[in-house]
Parts: sequence; C-alpha cells; structure tokens
Amino acid sequence: MQAEPGSLAGSFRPEEPSRRILRDETLLVLALSLGASGVSALISFVGSVTKPGGLKDQAATMNASAAPGRPWLDLAWQLFGIATALVPVALVAHFLLREGAGLRTIGFDRSRPWPDLGRGAAIAAVIGSTGIAFYLAARGLGFNLTVVPEDLPDVWWKYPVLVLSAVQNAVLEEVIVVGYLLRRFGQLGWTPMAALVGSSVLRGSYHLYQGIGGFLGNMAMGVVFVLLYRRWGRVGPLVVAHSLLDIGAFVGYALLAGKVGWLPTP
Repeated sequence: MQAEPGSLAGSFRPEEPSRRILRDETLLVLALSLGASGVSALISFVGSVTKPGGLKDQAATMNASAAPGRPWLDLAWQLFGIATALVPVALVAHFLLREGAGLRTIGFDRSRPWPDLGRGAAIAAVIGSTGIAFYLAARGLGFNLTVVPEDLPDVWWKYPVLVLSAVQNAVLEEVIVVGYLLRRFGQLGWTPMAALVGSSVLRGSYHLYQGIGGFLGNMAMGVVFVLLYRRWGRVGPLVVAHSLLDIGAFVGYALLAGKVGWLPTP
C-alpha cells in the first residue's frame, strides 16, 4: 500500500551514518586496499632487513610478469590486477553517494580538466626531479632497495599496461589516502594535524617494501599532497601528478635500464 503524501512513511529519510559506522567502513576500505598493502610492505621490509647483505643489494620489483613465456595469459592477468585494484575506489564512490555527495565532493571529476592537468604537471615536474635525487641518495647510503619499476616482457602491450598501471596507482592512492580519508578523519573528529600525519604515514607505510628511503620519501610527498588538497579542494591535480610520476618511472626505466650509468639495476 502506498503512503499518502505527507505521511510519516512518505517523508522518511535515511539517517546520517553514525561515527561508528563511518569508522568501521573506513577500516574496511583500508583493509581491502592500502591498509593491507601497508602491512604487506612491513612484512616485506622485515624480510629484507633480516636477510644477509645490504638493502641496496636486494631488489623490489613493481610491475612483473604474471605468466612468463605466455604473453596473452600474462596480459589477461595484468588487466585483471589493474581492474580489481580499483574496486576499493568504487566502494568509496558508493559510500560517498550514500551521503548524497559522490566523488565530486573530493574533486575527482571532469569539471576542471585544464587546471587539474596544469597543476598536476607542475607538481610532477618538481617532485619528480627531487624524488630521483632522494632515491639515489637513499640507495647509496644503504637505506633503500634497488627499485625495479618494471620487469615485463618486450611485447606489444608492455607500454600500454605500464601506463594503465600508473594511472591505477594514482587513482587508488589519491582518492582513498587523500580525498576519502581526510573527509572521514574530519567527520570522526580528528584535528587537521592528526589527519595530515595519519594520511602521510599511511602513504609511507605501503612503500616500506622499498626500504627506509621509500617510506620517508613518500611520507614527505604525502604531506605536500595533503596541503595542496586543502588549498585546492580537489584530488584531480594529485591524480594527474601521481600518474605522470609513475608513468615517468615505469616507462623511463623500461627505456633507460642498462643504457645509462646513473640508473641502478639489479
């Protein structure tokens, strides 16, 4: 039976999620994505530091073949991994839509494409050069593993997959670690400083598999990204910057590894 206009049933609206619900959903999102990656990276780091030999003599490979010698099966696994890694982003979008907000509220939309592209390119230019110098210094001091950004076979889909992997990393990290997490921290009553520290430490934690340098460098990048997000109110430029940084790292390594003396290889 339909409710009459103006009746209690007809005017019913869902209640706002409680703090407990917001806290639990945030923990679940992290457990399904970058929080789990942080625990995995910590275990990997413990394994590296307890292994005989220095950190720089060990390698951390990021984009590896999933089916060596079987390129079509390998491609299927690569695309599957990229697609499933974005499921937590879809979950975040669902939670934000439930609030009547959506991804637009964190600035992940196409409303300002050119400012997002321009700002993102500028960020990538500054952080990219600084990041390379920091990585080389950290590795030289023995604080970092030798990072191998890609180890895919030389097949036609290699570079498209590297670009897709870079964009997937950027979307996953910036939407969750910056846009979503800062919104939830605010709703849960965290101070701005505590939220900045929490977001930045999380970003550093899931890069710990690279070594102390990877942890500290990415934590510093996290601080910068949080401050820029608070200034602009958009994760769009951060996604662009992160995509360009990872594309440069993945594709650059594929093109230069073994051909220039300054780029460390295993």
